Amino acid sequence: MDHRRRTGKVRGVLCFNCNSAIGTLGDDPGAVRRAAAYSEGNPWKPILVAPGVYQLPS
Repeated sequence: MDHRRRTGKVRGVLCFNCNSAIGTLGDDPGAVRRAAAYSEGNPWKPILVAPGVYQLPS
């Protein structure tokens, strides 16, 4: 049973691995998208915004 950690509201039923992954990623949709892109062979890269200053993609 998957639930929103803040409210306790049930969202649905997931397998153990998927539920654990979402929880490990902190229920952050951006983190889930980055993990999916990485597993598809599209690793994220920092963006150079000034010499020696990088911004991580959100």
